[in-house]
Amino acid sequence: MSPTTPERARPGIDPRGPRFTAAITAALLLVTAVLGFGGLDLAALLLLTAIAAVFAWSAVAGVARNPFGLVFRALVRPRLAPPSELEDPRPPTFAQLVGFLVTGAGVVLGLLGVTAAVPIAAALAFIAAFLNAAFGFCLGCQLYLLLVRARVIRAA
Repeated sequence: MSPTTPERARPGIDPRGPRFTAAITAALLLVTAVLGFGGLDLAALLLLTAIAAVFAWSAVAGVARNPFGLVFRALVRPRLAPPSELEDPRPPTFAQLVGFLVTGAGVVLGLLGVTAAVPIAAALAFIAAFLNAAFGFCLGCQLYLLLVRARVIRAA
């Protein structure tokens, strides 16, 4: 980019949106893990499949179009003060891809008869979602930044 050409402004997202989304996702993943570890394999598999679909949607369409994020923007954000700063959507979108890979692996293995994979995948994804919801620490975002710094992926 030349010095005379201003960089295109990237639309930012309210950083409270991904935390809201992570809270809902964490609750659903916890239910999935409890169902799976409790022997309700089909219910756990179906719920994990739905969660994986939401992760896939968010990874492809972008975190701003996440179904839970749409609920945040429509019902929660109007009741809050504007955020002090906006967040780059790329790291949280990458985190959704990581969530899809973890939950998707659990779904595939569950369909192949490895029933323990469903609650284990749900538990692993729960840890990441809980850290984001409770403490604002996004494991997938940190992985994204690490991969960008290592030049494994481009920040675009």
